[in-house]
Amino acid sequence: MSDARPSDARLRTWRHHLHRHPETAFSEHATVDYLAAVLGGLGYDVARGIGGTGAVASLTRGTSRRAAGLRTDMDALPIQEVEGREHGSVNPGAMHACGHDGHMAMVLGAAAVLAEEGGFDGTVRLVLQPAEEPGRGAQAMLDDGMLERFPLDVLYGLHNLPGVPAGHLHVRPGGIMASEDNFTIVVHGRGGHAARPEAVVDPLVAGAEIVLALQTVVARNVDPVRPAVVSCTGFETDGARNAIPSTVRITGDTRSFDPQVQELLERRIRELATGVAAAHGARAEVTYTHEFAPTVNDPEVTARAVTAAVAALGAGRVVGDCDPVMPSEDFGVLARHVPACFALLGNGTEPGRGGTPLHSADYDLNDDILGAGVAFYVAAVRAELPTP
Repeated sequence: MSDARPSDARLRTWRHHLHRHPETAFSEHATVDYLAAVLGGLGYDVARGIGGTGAVASLTRGTSRRAAGLRTDMDALPIQEVEGREHGSVNPGAMHACGHDGHMAMVLGAAAVLAEEGGFDGTVRLVLQPAEEPGRGAQAMLDDGMLERFPLDVLYGLHNLPGVPAGHLHVRPGGIMASEDNFTIVVHGRGGHAARPEAVVDPLVAGAEIVLALQTVVARNVDPVRPAVVSCTGFETDGARNAIPSTVRITGDTRSFDPQVQELLERRIRELATGVAAAHGARAEVTYTHEFAPTVNDPEVTARAVTAAVAALGAGRVVGDCDPVMPSEDFGVLARHVPACFALLGNGTEPGRGGTPLHSADYDLNDDILGAGVAFYVAAVRAELPTP
């Protein structure tokens, strides 16, 4: 067996092609065409049209009935990429600003090693998932019967992480990435002339107090050892310079890992918004939606993942009980149905060499980490599907 790393040139060719041709959520037609062509050439059976543009590629060796999955996201973001990059996006207004091009290249690399070298007994399934960014693709694939058609005993995924040394893998049992819930609060008052505030019910003042009140939810209602975030991200009115508005619209989101904390955050946001508005003689309507499930790693699968990562990357490059991070991931929906492990792979620490933040117009995945992702995936599959 080799060291489970296809040539750097092969991985970069795949990654750079995918980076040049980004497609946003549920529009990943050319992307899945490309992936299916590569995987078909490697001997995988590719089933397409699952949850829209999703696909599952399968390869069986030996006699075991176990199936291990590797999941990659495929969609790009609606961001205009900075100019001057040799492999820059050719699709205006679309960009792989989150590294999904690299995630796909890693899965292709692992698929190539497993097809060409074997070393496993069972079925490898590659889950090619659309629409991770809006948090809709995983559920769409489940709703389309993916797990009934392509059963999985275990599922792995990863995401690159700027700010962590390149090629270092961080993972933990339990919650590793947070849920995301969105809220909108519309405060209804009675507008009027700015010169006569006594004649109106000012929703702007009530809205400002609601924003301040929401800052107490985490500080005074959530157990300090249970992570949570409440952020107000928008404040809009229908007023003018000389007119007190009639309505104020506050938008924001929350992050947490525990369903009980999610419930608490929603309840307190509703109570504070309606209560503060009422104290001002105004009225508040609260809309609260659940966008992303928390990504929760199965402890037993994670323990095996750590062992595989150490074997593939070396103990000095693996953190098996990292801190959780507050961004969200669509993988969490899949992890509710399949024993799963999601890891974070360091993209680098220096700007321009992997340290640029995700979702930035000048972000680019660090090609130097592709081999580490491949090696981890191959080791994980072989650990889950050992040969007799």
